Amino acid sequence: MTPGSPQGDAPPAGHDDATAARAASRRAADKQRQGLAWYLVQRPVFLGGNEATLMRGGTELFPAMLRAIRGARREIWLASYIFNNDALAFEVADALAQAAQRGIKVRVVVDGFGSKHCRRELEQRLKAGGLALAVFRPIERWTHWLQPGQLRRLHMKLCTVDGEIAFIGGINLIDDHVDLRHGRTDAPRLDYAVQLRGPLVTAVEQVARAMWSRAWYGRDWRQELRVLLSARQPLHELRRLLRQLRMPRRAAPDEPALTPVAAALVVRDNLRQRRTIERAHIEAMRRARERIWLVTPYFYPGADFRRALRDAAERGVQVRLLLQGKVDYRLAALAARVLYQELMQHGVQIHEYTPAFLHAKVMLVDRQWCTVGSSNIDPLSLLLNLEANLVVQDEGFNRELAADLEQAFASSREVQHAELRELGWVRLSRRAIVAWCAYIYLRVAGVTGRY
Repeated sequence: MTPGSPQGDAPPAGHDDATAARAASRRAADKQRQGLAWYLVQRPVFLGGNEATLMRGGTELFPAMLRAIRGARREIWLASYIFNNDALAFEVADALAQAAQRGIKVRVVVDGFGSKHCRRELEQRLKAGGLALAVFRPIERWTHWLQPGQLRRLHMKLCTVDGEIAFIGGINLIDDHVDLRHGRTDAPRLDYAVQLRGPLVTAVEQVARAMWSRAWYGRDWRQELRVLLSARQPLHELRRLLRQLRMPRRAAPDEPALTPVAAALVVRDNLRQRRTIERAHIEAMRRARERIWLVTPYFYPGADFRRALRDAAERGVQVRLLLQGKVDYRLAALAARVLYQELMQHGVQIHEYTPAFLHAKVMLVDRQWCTVGSSNIDPLSLLLNLEANLVVQDEGFNRELAADLEQAFASSREVQHAELRELGWVRLSRRAIVAWCAYIYLRVAGVTGRY
């Protein structure tokens, strides 16, 4: 065989497979590093090549989520503030248990306060599939409220399947027609989520894993430590713990993404990411040239946020707020309304949504930028709770969300200046009371500094 012949240049058997495997491993490592950008940088880091589908309410979210869960091949991670005991929520619980029974790795974490009312029933359903429910800061008795950090709740709504598809937004696992305070309602809540495919799913999965880990090992860390210290092979036990937290290295697909949507994950985790969601909103508003549409049920922003709204309106940007008109918590509604006059006198338009309860937390800016997530614009979400929002830079997604919000604004009631003509001392006293309540609440929760 001559050195110059094709046969002489041929690589040894298996060489191509090994090279391909190394290339796939490098791509997986690159994807993992990209996915960590949400944590390393305290601002939105956009990744292209995603596919984002807007979901309106649980009627669109739950069927898509159930299809993904039932088609899972490897693992499912789910985090939710509320996992209710209604038929729709339990259909999801049963699907998770069935997935675990067929060998899928399933991890579920819920908030100890938001899901307190139905935790036992949920645990029983998941136990049928061999699942143990992780509870973030459980509230078993009133003395638990005396523990530090109990006012900081897990408010995220996340689900990832096989590292390939994610669901993120403001929708809890509860029927759209069920309200925990008011029972069954005639009209469904206004709420949104996003089905996501593409490279950003890795980041969403990492956040869901982190929330589960904080709940699981926050509860059982003493037992795990005892096992580790008493083990004959402590290093083996330590590796076992680390394996449960490690992200799997998956080969990145070679085919291009179907839709080149740029998106970013922004979170509040009370660790490194504390003001990222708030800053993302403010920076987008400061860049606005045409419109800012903000929808949130709980609205009591800090000084910088209010200034960004006022400044945008004064430079000619259309600033529209859609807040709750059907009130669930009176103090929360009062907190928003004490700010109406300040904002409206600078040109901000305020609408109250009256057809049903409002639960959506979305904002769109101009024709490209928009966000959908779990974060309200109030001290609980911006300073205390664990939250997750998806930020999307895409004209088509923005246009679809805008069309849906246009209908919501059309069916709402616009607040008029004439409604705010109350005596100055009455208005100021109400605002002072709300500010004092917020101040005391935040101090009890351990938050210091200006808001």
